[in-house]
Amino acid sequence: MSTVTQAGPAAQAGPAHPLAQRRPLGDRGFQILALASGLLVLVILVLIAVTTSQQAAPWFQAEGWKIFTNNWDPTNNHFGALALIYGTAVTAVIAVIMAVPVSVGIALLLTEVVPYRWSRPIVYVIDLLAVVPSVVWGLWGILVLVPWLNPIYAHIGSAVKGIWVLGPLFGPPTSGASFFTAGVILAFMITPIVTSLSREVIATVPVIDREGAYALGATRLEMIRGAVIPHSQGGIVGAVLLGLGRAMGETIAAALVIGSSAVITSHLFAPGYNMPAIIANQFGEASGVFRAALMGLGVLLFAFTIIVNIIARGIVERSARRKRGA
Repeated sequence: MSTVTQAGPAAQAGPAHPLAQRRPLGDRGFQILALASGLLVLVILVLIAVTTSQQAAPWFQAEGWKIFTNNWDPTNNHFGALALIYGTAVTAVIAVIMAVPVSVGIALLLTEVVPYRWSRPIVYVIDLLAVVPSVVWGLWGILVLVPWLNPIYAHIGSAVKGIWVLGPLFGPPTSGASFFTAGVILAFMITPIVTSLSREVIATVPVIDREGAYALGATRLEMIRGAVIPHSQGGIVGAVLLGLGRAMGETIAAALVIGSSAVITSHLFAPGYNMPAIIANQFGEASGVFRAALMGLGVLLFAFTIIVNIIARGIVERSARRKRGA
């Protein structure tokens, strides 16, 4: 009668060191390089904030909270920046209002309607628009767009003169170089960015969600409203906020078409000014507190764009957590 012997536990093969301690030298070097690159970005941002704040300190000390007043008058050493902050906000909001519907519409067209073989050339064109230099947009705006829009503004102004809401916004006197023209140029510039980011987000919608909507009898529009938009709304909002940050910080294009008038007015066809434009136009002739004021505008603009980008990242991450929870 044969006996069955039970084998003991198998001996552990190889060294007992964890995998992290046995990684090749190339992996450890890549980890160190990636960590150093990330820290370098943070160090550069901190250095930018510190150095610009130091150079802007005379303005903050001289004006205090008066920096948020509407009194930008370098000849009399008054540097209240409220009109410039207002101009930055107005032009950026105009750009977002005009660019977002077009951008999201193009992104939906490329991902949900147009076949792939036809959408690729359109994507290439959109990507090329994103790399056009801002000075080219500005020159096109001042040489082509402003003369073309000037009579249109005049006709609109005369048509809405005296109307309760439209009159203060678009009534006479009008100017081709104005808040609205700067907003149009900025809309052209941020449309490729918002379109590309929105298209990438919409493309991540699972195919099963689309097919499930169609299986329930939904039309294409109902499928987009019920399956595509809820899945990608966080990413689209993040793309919009990133475009807003780009519109707030754009310099040369806005400087050429905004009109160079530091005023607060509800009239969108009137000349105005914003923070990037005044820095570009007046930095070369500035000195003393005037130069510090322009550096301070850069600090404020830097802070505003960082806040917008942080909000965008928060919205995207919250949307991602919501999807994981679902």
